[in-house]
Amino acid sequence: MQKDPHSEIFTIGIGGAAGDGVMEAGNSLGTLLRDLGYEVYLSTSYPSLIRGGHNFARLSFSKTKVWNDHSNLDVLIALNGETVKLHENELSETAVIFADSFEPADVEKFGERAVFVPMAYSVTKLSLPPITRNSVALGALCYLLDLPLQTMKKNLEIVFKDKKPEANIKLAEIGFDHLKDKKFRHDKKIVPGTPHGEFVDGNTAFAKGLQTAGLDLYFAYPMTPSSTILHYLASKQKKDGLRVIQPENEISVINMALGAIYAGKRCAVGSATGGFALMQEAFSFAGMAELPLAVAVSQRQAPATGVPTHSSQSDLRFAIHAGHGEFPRIVMAPGDPEECFRAGELSLNLAWKFQIPVIVLLDKILSEHTMTSELDYGSVSIDRGKVAGGTNENYGRYEIKDDGVSPLAFPGAENTTVKVTSYEHDEKGFTTEKAEEVEKMIEKRFAKIKHIEENMKGRETIKVSGDPKSENVIVFFGSTKGAVLEASNFFDTPAKLVQIIWVEPFPVEKVIKEIGGAAKIICVEGNHNAQLANLIREKTGIEVTDKILKYDSLPFDPEDLSEQINQIFNF
Repeated sequence: MQKDPHSEIFTIGIGGAAGDGVMEAGNSLGTLLRDLGYEVYLSTSYPSLIRGGHNFARLSFSKTKVWNDHSNLDVLIALNGETVKLHENELSETAVIFADSFEPADVEKFGERAVFVPMAYSVTKLSLPPITRNSVALGALCYLLDLPLQTMKKNLEIVFKDKKPEANIKLAEIGFDHLKDKKFRHDKKIVPGTPHGEFVDGNTAFAKGLQTAGLDLYFAYPMTPSSTILHYLASKQKKDGLRVIQPENEISVINMALGAIYAGKRCAVGSATGGFALMQEAFSFAGMAELPLAVAVSQRQAPATGVPTHSSQSDLRFAIHAGHGEFPRIVMAPGDPEECFRAGELSLNLAWKFQIPVIVLLDKILSEHTMTSELDYGSVSIDRGKVAGGTNENYGRYEIKDDGVSPLAFPGAENTTVKVTSYEHDEKGFTTEKAEEVEKMIEKRFAKIKHIEENMKGRETIKVSGDPKSENVIVFFGSTKGAVLEASNFFDTPAKLVQIIWVEPFPVEKVIKEIGGAAKIICVEGNHNAQLANLIREKTGIEVTDKILKYDSLPFDPEDLSEQINQIFNF
């Protein structure tokens, strides 16, 4: 292996029940580490329950880029006894366990590695809500790892600005002083550096991308794991002049959006794949009416309700073939928050440029996991598309042009009648059943494909990393990017890593150039049917030689993944 898996990565786990503030603690700690100049990756897991169940946050951080979390824990903050039982097999040999003083029986077997911290006692003494007790552990962690307590206090003030930050700060001081009295420190030392970037998840980055591209309205019904797009944008309404609307269901979501687009507003909708399934008739309406619609679709383990708070990559084919009938669309599958930001911007701009629906395919891991990222705000511009100007007495909404894109006009334009319909139509928008006109309009819509593909040539539709000269290739899409890049640190021999970002239209020439003629091609996917591998064969004729598939709803572990890849390449 190129390096010892745990020589540079430090991993902290925080576990407890619902209501223990696990996610808040994870975000506080992750923000602190980012502020200290670290590359941080935070994953979260929780059950599909309104109350109860085990919640867990895992932070892996290093001075070098961290693309995925690691299973081996250096520190475990156990807010209840169940956390120790569920994660004790993940503890490294030198791991430290923080446990509440009221639960000694769960950790006594770990001897001096178990540190009792008075979490429940402190909140009871100060008459504070039980959810705040994780701040005691965060303060103790600051002393353990020699982290600046003052920086933690500032972050707690930000994270809990609406939830009594003073109380959380006081509890952190109690935890810090408690461990200071014990004079207990970890062998690994934290060395502060220069902070950079943002600590951001994929959903938030995508939402920010939409905003930079001039988003006017966002419509959504909350459905995990897409809900935080709705939450983030809703929080920006007053400050940024944005309108966010939550209708009664996903069918209303997309139909309201289409109405607003008809009126000239730049709109996006979002849901999980189950909610997107309800949108299919109206999604096809967008294709027929050539309405520019941006759609976020975040996958979870399915079919049906499936495992709703866990992840999957099983809806690649669904997104590519969404809707009924034939019409062009773009489908992008970003792999990290930086790419999510870019995809958010592109989804609106390209939808308006080509007057088509654009899907950004996310998944639970990508949507909800957080990492240090550099979002390139300076590269963004707004493409308003081909807008008709002036008086248009003879305006035809579907006027045939060489590129298939007709000038857009909106209701209220002087002397202009704007007809939009779900029926097949002529250039003016009037319903038609004449064979020659039906054929003409289908060809008009598909004329866009050529120009979309021309536009693709100058874009990063795939990314190549690793050893560009290697005859061994690993190909992947979406959130598996993080696991593959992190696993590459532990390969026995270097490999070429090929990430496919645009899946429709498929970047045929680029993919053939990068993987054609390879001795071995491994496709890494979070599904059962190897959907990307089959898509590659369909579009390029190239047969993927090996597949590593995971469909248990859990993320890939980079060290386990590297072992599987090494076995294939060394066979």
